Amino acid sequence: MSDRDKDFDFEPQPGLPKPLPPGEDLLWQGSPDPAALAREAFKANWVLGYLLVLAVWRASAAFADGGFGRSVAVFLPCLVLALAAYGLVRLLARAVAKAAIYSITSHRVILRIGAALQVTWTIPYAKIAAASLATRPISGTGTIALELVEGQHISYLALWPHLRPGFARKVQPALRCIPDAARVARILSDAAQTRVNEPVVSFAPQGALAAE
Repeated sequence: MSDRDKDFDFEPQPGLPKPLPPGEDLLWQGSPDPAALAREAFKANWVLGYLLVLAVWRASAAFADGGFGRSVAVFLPCLVLALAAYGLVRLLARAVAKAAIYSITSHRVILRIGAALQVTWTIPYAKIAAASLATRPISGTGTIALELVEGQHISYLALWPHLRPGFARKVQPALRCIPDAARVARILSDAAQTRVNEPVVSFAPQGALAAE
């Protein structure tokens, strides 16, 4: 049994709040990639870059006032703080990724999320109007966002960061930063088209995500 299984051994199966009913099959389960989640959702690289620029700026000001020795004395503590902040963001992203389990069944999509307080969202295929896929060309990690039909709403704060960025007014739940996202998208599309009478779930590519 893995550490994750031990953390959630009250579940009949990790990621599922209760056993699947007869006739419903589990097709895929996965979690966000911690490094990708830190980079894309928590903006870890931006945080580090900003703090490093701030450290260089303060060191430059100190050099003008007190020379090289003063500049180094100011820069080193700022560098340590920048690295510490970056490490903290990476640890937070890792905790969020470890706690999240996405499941695709023959009937629905299930998101079990929450590092401190676990919450499970169940989205039947009939409640999904469309889906979009954005991937990174080299790593293959990507995000599958689910556009809900009219009248279906989920709180932004209750879902973050497991949602499509930039859609705060009409929140779209998402399988965020998952490995081999294109393969998972095919599984989801095939399952949805099999489940409903008409293939209401169609994938619209968002384009490749730019590397940072």
